[in-house]
Amino acid sequence: MPDASPAIMPTYGRLPVTFARGEGAVLYDTTGRAYLDGLSGIAVTNLGHQYPRVTQAVAEQAGRLIHTSNLFHIGLQEAVAEQLRAATGMENMFFCNSGAEANEAAIKLARRYGDQKGIASPQIIVLDGAFHGRTLGALSATGNQKIRQGFGPLLEGFQRVAPDDLPAVEALAAERQDIVAVLVEPILGEGGVRPLAVDYLQGLRGLCDQHEWLLMFDEVQTGNGRCGSTYVFEQLGVEPDVLLTAKGLGNGLPIGACMAKGVAAEQLGPGDHGSTYGGNPLCCAAAQAVLTALAEDGVMQQAILIREALISGLQDKLCDASLVSEVRGRGLMIGIQPSTATGEIVKRGLDQGLLLNIAGGDTIRVLPPLVMTLEQAGELGAGIAQILNDVAEQEDNA
Repeated sequence: MPDASPAIMPTYGRLPVTFARGEGAVLYDTTGRAYLDGLSGIAVTNLGHQYPRVTQAVAEQAGRLIHTSNLFHIGLQEAVAEQLRAATGMENMFFCNSGAEANEAAIKLARRYGDQKGIASPQIIVLDGAFHGRTLGALSATGNQKIRQGFGPLLEGFQRVAPDDLPAVEALAAERQDIVAVLVEPILGEGGVRPLAVDYLQGLRGLCDQHEWLLMFDEVQTGNGRCGSTYVFEQLGVEPDVLLTAKGLGNGLPIGACMAKGVAAEQLGPGDHGSTYGGNPLCCAAAQAVLTALAEDGVMQQAILIREALISGLQDKLCDASLVSEVRGRGLMIGIQPSTATGEIVKRGLDQGLLLNIAGGDTIRVLPPLVMTLEQAGELGAGIAQILNDVAEQEDNA
């Protein structure tokens, strides 16, 4: 087991492995051992490792120009913006480096919207169990009390309600005149891969229209092909005013975007926001390749097939179907709810050469890349089943 370097702040409980290279849906550690990647860098390498179109674009751009500044026009940034406009219907966008930064931009945009309406202390409705990032504004919007602990005072201006509780939102609308926006993840990722009900999201859209609020979708984890469409809102029939993305947009290079349309697209002007690195040529070359791959290479169509193969492998190998109470999510954003303890599942997976994750405290979160083969997906599902079988047997014998 490699020792943690004292030069690194101990902000992660790191697993005892170091990866040296990757190919497709497989990572190889420094000893050459192969691991089936069921995590995709936490929904980042949606196209897997060494995707040819992305690798070529990044290598060629690195040989030409990596960075200038947003003080100048950046042709690749404008090209990526046009691709995103075509894919989403959004009108304009601000490029940044991460999902947290995209959320920060959305919070500022919503507050500026409130200011323009003459609201002194604009309020944004957010959800219990949501995760929007770890920077101060995004952390303040996040509904996980554990990760908020010890970092107060956090920002004011957020009204928190339970997921899928439309009457609670209606009650806030009746009580307050200072609400300007609703910020939600269509599928709560860190909260346990819990999709919000479609009728609830439709209800939010109606309330936002009625009260002139902005509907803001955090699609940092659900976007860029992960759920089988470029962004998951396309499957829901509910269009946001502000759309946030990052993670898979660069397939590993740091790029995010806060996209807006309608009145939301009119809020930020010169000097209102900025980013030194956001939308630089290198990251935009990666994003351009990713969006082109999603549009032209047929990879998103694989999401449902990979999902089916994985779940079939899981169900076929479970010694008792009751070991899994529910499988949630869309496409390749999969939440497996076990009835066994989850404390050892990630470590057991690593021992078997499977990369897994626990979210929401007790949900196995599986985030395979769109390039995983059906055979690999079945193997991953069967491996998870074997882990659950072993844990259950251990519990029975305890």
